Amino acid sequence: MVGGKWKIVILWHLHGGGLRFGQLRDATLGISEKVLAQELRGLERSGLITRTAFPEVPPRVEYRITAAGRRLRPAFRALAAWGAKHTGA
Repeated sequence: MVGGKWKIVILWHLHGGGLRFGQLRDATLGISEKVLAQELRGLERSGLITRTAFPEVPPRVEYRITAAGRRLRPAFRALAAWGAKHTGA
């Protein structure tokens, strides 16, 4: 559900609140728009994020983490602590 290079990074950014596609693209350095769109669809299918399209002109879409996605936060913190310990950061 969170395998691959980008899914954990995307979820990490969404822990701070809802973001639009462009905000996620800008926050996730090195990801192409095509890959970001694929990863977002996969995370949505897995039930870890929601996609809300607002009936506005121009169209606005926002991505938010779900309760299931929020339950990954302790695992993310543990990984961040491990990384800091083993990289000297």
